[in-house]
Amino acid sequence: MALINGEQYKASLAKLRPNIYKWGRLIEDVTTHPATRLHVESVSHSYDAAFTEEAGIFTRTSHLTGQKAHRWNTLMTSAEDVLANSQMKRAQFHRTGTCQGATCAGWTALNALWAVTYEADQEYGTAYHQRIKDYFALVEDNSYALAGALTDAKGNRALGVAQQPDADSYLHIVETRPDGIVVRGCKAQICGVAAAHEIICVPGSAHTEADKAAALAFAIPRDAAGITIVETRRPSDSRDEEEGWDSPKAGGITQAFLLFDDVFVPNERIFLCGEYPYTGVFLHYFTAIYRSAIGACVAGQGDVMIGAAINMIQANGLKQKTFQEKLSQMAINNEITYGIGLGAMFKGAQHPSGIWIPDPLLAHVNKTQVATLPYQTKVLAQEISGGIAETGCFPAYQDFQSPEYGDKLVRALTAGIDGKERAKAARLVEWLTVGGGIPGCMHGGGSPEGAKLVVRKSEPWDHFAEYAKRIANAGKLDA
Repeated sequence: MALINGEQYKASLAKLRPNIYKWGRLIEDVTTHPATRLHVESVSHSYDAAFTEEAGIFTRTSHLTGQKAHRWNTLMTSAEDVLANSQMKRAQFHRTGTCQGATCAGWTALNALWAVTYEADQEYGTAYHQRIKDYFALVEDNSYALAGALTDAKGNRALGVAQQPDADSYLHIVETRPDGIVVRGCKAQICGVAAAHEIICVPGSAHTEADKAAALAFAIPRDAAGITIVETRRPSDSRDEEEGWDSPKAGGITQAFLLFDDVFVPNERIFLCGEYPYTGVFLHYFTAIYRSAIGACVAGQGDVMIGAAINMIQANGLKQKTFQEKLSQMAINNEITYGIGLGAMFKGAQHPSGIWIPDPLLAHVNKTQVATLPYQTKVLAQEISGGIAETGCFPAYQDFQSPEYGDKLVRALTAGIDGKERAKAARLVEWLTVGGGIPGCMHGGGSPEGAKLVVRKSEPWDHFAEYAKRIANAGKLDA
């Protein structure tokens, strides 16, 4: 079973044990609950895309079987593969307007672990790499959606893992058994868990020997015994708990805290267990892949923001040429993040294990732009759209339905187009710029300050100074 459609995907999610909570209440079915439904629906579009004209970017020939598989179930072995990752992300935003986390971080983590386990096995004589191969086969055969759990709760940031007053601030081993390990702790602010079948748990920091109990990488079913998941998004962010045009039925982002209470992980699902030197190696590979592609996410939503702004221009009865300079700047912002990511991909290299690792320097430069340019794009969309989409001074859908004054509100809003259609266009801009449609640009995928640190360490500053000295010393230029 290499390919399934969206309905089959949703049916498989509905079979999982309910273990996700919101507002203190258990979510019985993530495919229908208003806090999670839209994200699940969003991911289902990617499953359906495997059977459309976009199948070429939503699927890939399996590195295991030679058959077609969902792209997020396969290995990235070339720059073209990582490019297709970016193309898929941009297309996903075109379809639903928001992040599809269950087809992103977990898949990226597996690719990074492919290289890490290859290296760890050579140093320690472990069998992790074969486990990754076997797990990839399981993922592909079941067409799994994968959440990636990196960030720990962390506790006091001034202290290391081993010094934390509460050991559960980090996911860590509490017992080692012949057939596996028992883990406890918290992973925080994890995207797409509600729409995932499996969770790929990996280090969120580079650890030392004192912290090796937290030097873990493993895969676990989302509904495994001992895991409690708490959704953290506000209801206004999901937009499925509002009515009419107040709630664009586009994809919603879900975030969660994962609470592990003595969760058993069998040996065959463990990919690192105490090999602390490889926690930093994992992050090096993961961020290079992830941050080279993240520019496509914000570019994809930026494309939708351009379209929403154009629709508002028309809705306000105005001409596009009046705002063309702003629209062009929005497009430039999009292509900067997309293009830097592509540069990282094609400047990368193939790891001896077979995966393709983009150039880390350009990938981290891309993250710094992703942390800033999308906000400029949102401001431009608000400027173009006018106060109706930005100030919050806009009646609710229910007011428009009032038999006493609803028709007067519609007339008051009528401009370039009917008032109801103008209201829908305005709500979309609002959703994209100040509401639930905003992806995690600033800290999603890691801190921009961390990315700047990598840039600072990677650039050959002394060489740059020597180039300048040589050129300034006229008549004595080296060949």
